[in-house]
Amino acid sequence: MASVSLRLPDEVTQRLEQLAKLTGRSKTFYMVEAIREHIGDLEDLYLAEQRLSDHRAGKTQPVALEEVMKRYGLEG
Repeated sequence: MASVSLRLPDEVTQRLEQLAKLTGRSKTFYMVEAIREHIGDLEDLYLAEQRLSDHRAGKTQPVALEEVMKRYGLEG
């Protein structure tokens, strides 16, 4: 497991310390949980922004929803 250094705003640090104290878990536990919970959303956002940028630059063409549904057997 890798070690990282992280600077947190005082308010976040206080909340994290309070949560750790109340639950008996470590601050590290909650930081890892928060990252695990949200990293997928951040990856999806980045990918969507890249796709939009590519589309606006004319590098890709849109595909109709009906075509996507047909392609993947999702027709209703």
